[in-house]
Amino acid sequence: MSRHTAEILWTRGDQPFIDKRYSRRHLIRFDGGVEVAGSSSPHVVPLPYSAEDAVDPEEAFVAALASCHMLTFLQLAALKRLVVDRYEDAAEGELARKADGRMYIARVTLRPAVRFAGPDRPTPAELTALHHAAHEQCFIANSVLTEVRCEPRLSAD
Repeated sequence: MSRHTAEILWTRGDQPFIDKRYSRRHLIRFDGGVEVAGSSSPHVVPLPYSAEDAVDPEEAFVAALASCHMLTFLQLAALKRLVVDRYEDAAEGELARKADGRMYIARVTLRPAVRFAGPDRPTPAELTALHHAAHEQCFIANSVLTEVRCEPRLSAD
């Protein structure tokens, strides 16, 4: 079994705390050494206590699903000897409220656009089948109960 880690670091400094007037900005450090600024979403915690220029957990969740789908798709395309020149996705997550009032990400929609090169290019049906297979094999999609949709787009060549 492989392990995947991330470190989260937040410090209060001289900010008040119990009155909820503290910055939610924090550091996310991944096991490869990359560091990213994190924060709560300004949609959840108002400015200035959140940071618009940082990654919030909801965005990270959507990005993890989109990235995993892309990596799986690229592997499947290579196995079929299809040459991918470019892959882009405009993924989106939607927050909703459960019957008990708790918030959750109810839906993630992936909108990948893939540009292929060379003589062998998939038909629209083959492209849809590749995305379906990528979704079925994506580790992250298999790890969540959130509905994950994939709506491939035409690439602007």
